[in-house]
Amino acid sequence: MKPIHVLLVDDNPADIDLTREALESSKLHIDLDVVMDGVEAMDFLKRRGSFAEGARPDLILLDLNLPRKDGRQVLAEIKEDEALRGIPVVILTSSDADVDIAVSYQLGANCYVTKPVNLSAFQNIVHALEGFWFTVVKLPAGTQSLR
Repeated sequence: MKPIHVLLVDDNPADIDLTREALESSKLHIDLDVVMDGVEAMDFLKRRGSFAEGARPDLILLDLNLPRKDGRQVLAEIKEDEALRGIPVVILTSSDADVDIAVSYQLGANCYVTKPVNLSAFQNIVHALEGFWFTVVKLPAGTQSLR
């Protein structure tokens, strides 16, 4: 079975560690790449610079509140790019503001999840996302071949 490639875009080291731990406990073979700001996210997705050999992600977990280029800008760029728009983007952020939710969906987010503050709840959210996106949802066959 081919590994599932997930790109996590988050600048919070604690949230990165929690996400990594939750995905490592998966029965699925998940390769997690992490970038810590929006500029790095776009460099990774467009395979620029040190990310030239990066794998195309099957799923992007995107925080909204990022340095250099925020998650809204990253989401807009992803969904405007014909080569990237088919990659599902899950907004995984601490904001539960109605305006952030509305704007994220208007920009093309595939779902919006507010990060819980409780450790076990956070891990449960990551496991639920993993289960939904990789065992329930049927992704386009072209996703794998576009790498």
